[in-house]
Amino acid sequence: MLALNSHAQALTHSGLGALQGVDFWEALPEAITDRHRGAAELALRSDSRSSFVSHYAFEDQWVEYQLRQQADGMIVNLRDVSAEHHALRSLRESEAGQKTLFDAHPVAMWLYDPASRRLLAANQASAALYGQPLEDAAGRSVEIFFPDGEGAALLDSLPAGDFHGEMRLCTQKKTDGERMLVELVCASIHWQLRPAVLVSVVDVGARHLADAQLRQRNDELELGMAQSTLQAQSSRKELETFLYAMSHDLKAPLHVVSGFARTLAERYSPVLDHQGQHFLERIQASTRQLAKLIDDLRTLSYLPRVTLVPETVDLVPVCQRLLDELGKREPERQVLVEMPAELLVTCDKHLLVTALSCLLDNAWKFTSRKEQGWIKVGLVPGSDPGDAVICVSDNGVGFDAAYAQKLFTAFQRLHSTADFPGSGLGLAIVQRVAQLHGGQAWGVTANQGGASFFLSLPQVAATHVPDAPA
Repeated sequence: MLALNSHAQALTHSGLGALQGVDFWEALPEAITDRHRGAAELALRSDSRSSFVSHYAFEDQWVEYQLRQQADGMIVNLRDVSAEHHALRSLRESEAGQKTLFDAHPVAMWLYDPASRRLLAANQASAALYGQPLEDAAGRSVEIFFPDGEGAALLDSLPAGDFHGEMRLCTQKKTDGERMLVELVCASIHWQLRPAVLVSVVDVGARHLADAQLRQRNDELELGMAQSTLQAQSSRKELETFLYAMSHDLKAPLHVVSGFARTLAERYSPVLDHQGQHFLERIQASTRQLAKLIDDLRTLSYLPRVTLVPETVDLVPVCQRLLDELGKREPERQVLVEMPAELLVTCDKHLLVTALSCLLDNAWKFTSRKEQGWIKVGLVPGSDPGDAVICVSDNGVGFDAAYAQKLFTAFQRLHSTADFPGSGLGLAIVQRVAQLHGGQAWGVTANQGGASFFLSLPQVAATHVPDAPA
């Protein structure tokens, strides 16, 4: 068994743990299996469904098992039919009780003579279900309840002699000609001291319609998922094509423009007037901006495909190298850097270098208008003891705290590119790196200016990375 709901567990008097993985027939009491297994398996092979009723003597409980064969297994519906069986027992014990219980039973039932197949009686619920007055039912052929020709075929399929709990799914016909899908449960009894067949009728049209609608909905969902998968694959392929174009087709002419602009600046600056030199600087700044945007877009797009390789990394030499590269771009700037002697963190080194490059680039950029820039890198306590929280602080221009939620959204900028050049993707990359590690990123600004950005990294077991050859 793969699964049982709570009602099934109650009816089988077992928990899911006791039955999960056990063959259905082995989960039943041996006496029940011996009595019903052969007939049920034969019926399942012929029309994919079968049913039987078992009795749990200790609880004096009767349970109906309805089996339906599916492509990937078997669905078993369990129903407590104790009330029906108790009613039948009372019918056998008392002729007077038989009639009273039969008429008052909420389930539609009728009785017929197995020899002549003439109706002996029908209860009130049956009259309501079929729209057949009680006084018109007795003595008539059971064919009045079936579409033409279907009654004989179904009744011929019932076992000869005494039988109990035989279930059939079939079509029934109301007095006005309307058809309905029902489940008939038939049992041999004695009615007024003569053999009879008791038939209980349950209209299952709504249930089967719901099943059909559910199957249709599942088919639609599966189709939708397949279409979404194809669209996602197509979009990913288009994105890869776009990234390739950015990396090659766009960057190649960009390098040409940048090279000619640099040559123009080197050779012809003396003959250019002030406005000409300004235009040249604008061209060079724009090419740098576009190159940075292409690089950041490419970085942001490849991150979801990265497989993390955690290792223990000392961030101090990593940050120092990144800051040295920034200092070479603007050697005239004096920036005070504060870092401890060691910052050990377990992470994917390549990804964290990418995130720290974005954070330090921002700190360097936004302190550019300070007479004395200041950048601090360290570890701070986090809300989760298992996290390492990296903090990069600066005394730059800061940001408006009201827009803090937009900081990590791609292309959301809180400062003009004329004041502080950038692609608007750096913090989005930082957030993505944090998420890939199972952490998060956030920023805090101070009233006097400056900002602190935090990157939380859940600490996991590191993978040993061999030392590089000397």
